[in-house]
Amino acid sequence: MNETPLLNLITDFVDDFRQPAILWQALVIVACLALSWLLVRQLRVFLHQRAEAAATPATPETLQRTDSFIRILTPVLAAMLLGIAQHFLAKFQSVNLLSIAIPLCTSMALVRFGFYVLRRIFARHGDISPTMLLLEKIFTVVVWAGMALYITGLWPELHTFLESIVVPLGRNKVSVAAILQAAISVAVLLVLAMWAGTSLDERLMKMQGLHTSLRVVLSRMGRAVLILVSVLVSLSLVGIDLTVLSVFGGAFGVALGFGLQKIAANFVSGFIILLDRSLTIGDMITVGQFTGKVTQINTRYTVLLGGDGVESIVPNEMLISGGVQNMSLSNRMVWLSTAVSVGYETDLDVIFPLLEEATAKVPRVSQSNPPSATLVRFGADGLDVQIGFWIADPENGTGGVKSNVNRAIWRTLQEHKVTVPFPQRELRIVGTPPAPLASAADGESAPSGTQP
Repeated sequence: MNETPLLNLITDFVDDFRQPAILWQALVIVACLALSWLLVRQLRVFLHQRAEAAATPATPETLQRTDSFIRILTPVLAAMLLGIAQHFLAKFQSVNLLSIAIPLCTSMALVRFGFYVLRRIFARHGDISPTMLLLEKIFTVVVWAGMALYITGLWPELHTFLESIVVPLGRNKVSVAAILQAAISVAVLLVLAMWAGTSLDERLMKMQGLHTSLRVVLSRMGRAVLILVSVLVSLSLVGIDLTVLSVFGGAFGVALGFGLQKIAANFVSGFIILLDRSLTIGDMITVGQFTGKVTQINTRYTVLLGGDGVESIVPNEMLISGGVQNMSLSNRMVWLSTAVSVGYETDLDVIFPLLEEATAKVPRVSQSNPPSATLVRFGADGLDVQIGFWIADPENGTGGVKSNVNRAIWRTLQEHKVTVPFPQRELRIVGTPPAPLASAADGESAPSGTQP
């Protein structure tokens, strides 16, 4: 009867449980786990104290990354300590229990590292979606299944079985094992490339010496290059001849010419916007019927945040081919105005300086460009006066500052007893009263005892 690896594993465990060696292995495992936990705990305290003592306070994202690193380091350190203990203890007794504990700790470290990478890519701001949870579950099942096959020794048999199953692809036949290996290689390299792109993006965004648009361009290009390199490397590892990509490139060019013109135009327009710096994140712009602050400049579209909190997605081609009103391109100063009517008896030489002084005291009103009051027209009910002023932060909206200016003007007019005229109309009835009214009046004047 041929003994299988799983049967050998069970036999070795039964033999170990009959000997005192199992106790020494259990004590070594507990000691290594406790030592790794204590070392990692001290490291965590040290890193948090260092972050608190830094000149720049640590962000919640930084603290979260530190905790994730600590969670990965715990099983890694435990596996290293167990490996060292196994090396020395194997000279005196069997170490079958340690041979299982080390892959378990390694698998735990791999699972936690996978969670860290996936969340860094797809949940950078802490929002974990159901799709993200599904990916984590699939990754966990794959890792633990591989660990179980490795420990039981069934992996070579499974690999041989998958090699025996072939799938016809044209004139060639490819085994299922090769297909799975190719899929795993491509997925792993793509995830690592996206992780590197995310890290590059965060590093570039922290470089205040570079212009915002240049940082975004470098980030987008760096991420695209990393993904392209990962795809080419994965195809080479699988064994696909890269010369076939020329055929694919020709087909892609035809598809681009017919059906993907808008997408390509938006993609190119996004890089043009970032390179010529006509728009940057934080600018207050108006394009077509959309007005708002630029919050994102992506490769295909730009996001505008309106004053009412509504986000508008504007295609980049629209920003290139059409006219755009940028309130903060070279000069962030924006002129605003409000109007009020005063009575004809008002002394304008006295009230104008008062209105300008009251407007200048309103927060957000520019002091370098003082407000000005002007007489616009002689209205039907009063003198129409306009008060103009400048603000330097149009991205914060204009409704609030206009309201504050109007309130300051109203208080000034009330304090100085200035009348604000409003339309007054008199209604005159010309001619004799109608007949029904005259009959009613005659009936009221008749004696009360008179009968009709």
